[in-house]
Amino acid sequence: MSFISKLFGRSAPSFGGGYDVDVSKLPPLGHDGPKTLMAIMAHPDDIDFGSSGSVAKWCAEGWTVYYVLATSGDKGTHDPAFTPQELAATREEEQREAARVLGVKEVFFLGYPDGFLEPTHELREQLVRLYRTYKPDVVLTWDGFRPSFNHPDHRKIGIAVRDALFPATRDRLYFPQHAEEGLGEWRVNEILLVGSPDPNYFVDVSPFIEKKADAILAHASQVQSHDRDELIQQMRSRGKRPGGRGLVESFKRVHMRTSQRAQQAEEAQKQNGAATPEATPPGATDAPQRTPEPANSPH
Repeated sequence: MSFISKLFGRSAPSFGGGYDVDVSKLPPLGHDGPKTLMAIMAHPDDIDFGSSGSVAKWCAEGWTVYYVLATSGDKGTHDPAFTPQELAATREEEQREAARVLGVKEVFFLGYPDGFLEPTHELREQLVRLYRTYKPDVVLTWDGFRPSFNHPDHRKIGIAVRDALFPATRDRLYFPQHAEEGLGEWRVNEILLVGSPDPNYFVDVSPFIEKKADAILAHASQVQSHDRDELIQQMRSRGKRPGGRGLVESFKRVHMRTSQRAQQAEEAQKQNGAATPEATPPGATDAPQRTPEPANSPH
């Protein structure tokens, strides 16, 4: 065995987290049983317009799904009757309703101002805390590095999510106060990126198109037409376009390869088991954010 192999536990180091893995050779997500997924986006409706068919499918298969919204979308309207505070409250309740439709377990709002999101150390700490508390196997977010036009909040949340995933959530010396609260390191090896120019992972959502429509229509302040039948027909028509893949949602799947040492730590992590998290991450109420509320709780 070469020195490099002995040092890193594999043929070559992968300092970028192993993004070079050929995911086409990997089995589909969930092949070995239900997963825990955390979907993290900038605004209410971001997850549902692009991914709610997949979320409905995963929830039906027994996955545990959490939603995290960095802002409450307090600027997303042309209606002069809304104040920012009223709009934020409206959009939060719309997001909770969409989550109830799909079977999402909990929805968290971090309370950052719409349009001014930045990948700060504060945001990274909040995301790492969520990873370490709720222990997702898969994280879904926006492709923050797509070269075409991109809402600045979408770009910033995509970057912040990936920065928090590697290496911060894996290494105990990042945010050591978490250990004092009983939160240990956590490894997430699967990422699904929405809006990527080169998707490589496709989820057939044809059995869940009605659920997708209901989730979208729950965002009543953000849609022009509220005709459910018309929306379903439009989605089915798009799925029949020549050369298309049918009724699918497209993602870029990123698998973060790990070293032998990390794999051993992951096995120990699984053997030790994961305690069921509290409804609110420890210390979350001390952070400058809205207290997370369960999606199925009355508002």
